[in-house]
Amino acid sequence: MKKKGVIIQASSRANGNTHRVVSFVKERTGFDSIDLSTKKIGHYDYQFKNNTDDFLPLIKKITEEYEVFIFATPVYWYAMSGILKVFMDRITDCLQIEKEIGRKLSQKSMGMISCGSDSELKDGFTMPFKETANYLQMSYLGDVHTWIENDAIPTSVKNELIRFSDQIQ
Repeated sequence: MKKKGVIIQASSRANGNTHRVVSFVKERTGFDSIDLSTKKIGHYDYQFKNNTDDFLPLIKKITEEYEVFIFATPVYWYAMSGILKVFMDRITDCLQIEKEIGRKLSQKSMGMISCGSDSELKDGFTMPFKETANYLQMSYLGDVHTWIENDAIPTSVKNELIRFSDQIQ
């Protein structure tokens, strides 16, 4: 049975290269997508002063509606985007003040798509995703690294995205 999933796009450009890849995967999987650049999500703080921003309603919606979360991020300075890092940091809210949401995460699955300027992804890039899934007791479905050539997704990358899409459903 096909699982209901969401691709969480975390790019500074809503219609950039990462979006092209997200669109390809959406078409193959039927997953929904959420663009984090359209949300107001403050940095994590120990006093939870940001508890009225978009994070808590968004993570509540995601945990209630979806079984599979796919994080899609450009590679910025050898790491995930700042937007995604802030989102992931805020998951701490779900472990400290919204524990019911945090408990639901252990029933979910996670994967990751990266989009860089070339075919090489530096060692260690995937570690925060794998370890976050492990810590939250989520199933880690894997990851795929992508790039764009001449304003298009190369055939070899499309083939990897097809394999990844089949794997996450």
